[in-house]
Amino acid sequence: MHSTQLAIPEVFLFEPRVFSDDRGFFFESFNQHEFEAAVGKKIHFVQSNHSYSIRHVLRGLHYQIQQAQGKLVRVAAGSVFDVAVDIRRQSPTFGQWVGEILSAENKKQLWIPAGFAHGFIVLSDHAEFLYNTTDYWAPQHERCIVWNDAELAINWPLAGMQPVLSEKDARGVCFHDADVYE
Repeated sequence: MHSTQLAIPEVFLFEPRVFSDDRGFFFESFNQHEFEAAVGKKIHFVQSNHSYSIRHVLRGLHYQIQQAQGKLVRVAAGSVFDVAVDIRRQSPTFGQWVGEILSAENKKQLWIPAGFAHGFIVLSDHAEFLYNTTDYWAPQHERCIVWNDAELAINWPLAGMQPVLSEKDARGVCFHDADVYE
C-alpha cells in the first residue's frame, strides 16, 4: 500500500496495490502494520460504518467535540469528493482543508485524524461510503460546520448544482462560531 502525506501533514492518502485480471480484482484494503508505519503512531479502530447516498448529497462537515474520531474512509461503489478540515486551534494548519476524489475505481483511502471536521459530496449517481473510526459515535458530542462556510472556502465540485442536505447539515454553524479543539 502506497501512502502520500497531503498538504496538511497528518492527513494521508492511501493507494493499494491492485491485482486484476479478466476474472476481477483483489487488493489488501487495510494492513495495520503498514498503516501505523505511515501515520507514525498506533491506531485502534473500534467502529465500522457504511453509508449509501445519491448524487449531490453532501454530508458534513461533521466531528465530535469529545470522543474525537479518527477516520479511515473509502468508497466501495461510485465516487465522492472527500474533505478534511483542521479544527485544532493550536495547529499551524488550523482552518485549512484538503480534498480528494475517492472512488470504487481508484480504490484510494483517506486517513483523517482526530481533530478534523469531515464531509463529502457524491459525484456519481450513488455512492457507498465506508469508514472505520477510532472512537464510538456519540451524538451528544456531535457538531456540524456548515458546508459552504465563507472563511473555509471549500471548493466543492458542484458544477452549478445545489447540494442535497440533511436538516442537521443545513443548520451547521459557521467556522468562526464552531466549537473547536483547543
